[in-house]
Amino acid sequence: MIFRPPSEADSLILQVTVGCSYNRCTFCGAYQGKRFRIKHFEEIKEDIDEVSPYKIRRVFFADGDALSIPQEKLLQILSYLKVKLKGLERVGIYANAKDILRKDVEELKALKELGLGIIYLGVESGDPEVLKRIKKNATVEQLIGAGKRVKESGILLSVTVILGLGGVEGSQRHAVETAKILSEMDPDYVGALSLMIVPGTPIEKEIETGRLILPTPFVLIQELETMIRNGQFTRCFFASNHASNYLPLRIRLPEEKEEALKRIREVLKKKDPDLLRPEYLRAL
Repeated sequence: MIFRPPSEADSLILQVTVGCSYNRCTFCGAYQGKRFRIKHFEEIKEDIDEVSPYKIRRVFFADGDALSIPQEKLLQILSYLKVKLKGLERVGIYANAKDILRKDVEELKALKELGLGIIYLGVESGDPEVLKRIKKNATVEQLIGAGKRVKESGILLSVTVILGLGGVEGSQRHAVETAKILSEMDPDYVGALSLMIVPGTPIEKEIETGRLILPTPFVLIQELETMIRNGQFTRCFFASNHASNYLPLRIRLPEEKEEALKRIREVLKKKDPDLLRPEYLRAL
């Protein structure tokens, strides 16, 4: 099973790592049963050679946090890609905050020179208590620092946040604090997902024991309203059109902010389930 961001749907998925080097976030079941390893360059080279006759504009490096690959090897992979794929316009990659912070701005710029055009960073929440509970392995300060370093390098920054992670009790605090961290980072893209429980994950046990109570669909939409209302962005494409969400939105901020808030508030006012994505269509 390979996971990639929705925006990489038309990209060549090049698996350079297997699994996730951390793999302990309580909500994530993406890499269960996978032992992390970095693929040998010869394996990666064979895959690149196989697709070299084709016209490929974009490539995405899978699996989890491929930026954990040592700098020299990443440069080697990107250099080979650039030689073999003549029409290549952009390479995308998943990263966690600590892997970003292990590279200085000049190292990130060197990756950009060879085609790395966008980094996807999972923020999930701006609430320190939520980050601790989900075992995110990053503090608010580290996440902000990582985001700012990517921006400084000139690489596009795309972050994800997850509606519902604060549960019922911490719902609004999670939304407000997440808006704050997004404002500090000022990313180019934000993707809002809604929490879906993956069987076998630690967060499933929290739900079963009542330690965490899932918000209702309309409470999740209220979180979305709070994040957009409180978020301050220079230029950002904000999307909640992931299959997990009840209310799909694709908006440019700040110019479409008021229009989006108006639509969300109308849905919250009516509380009509028919206005939402049906439960059977929701997916990860």
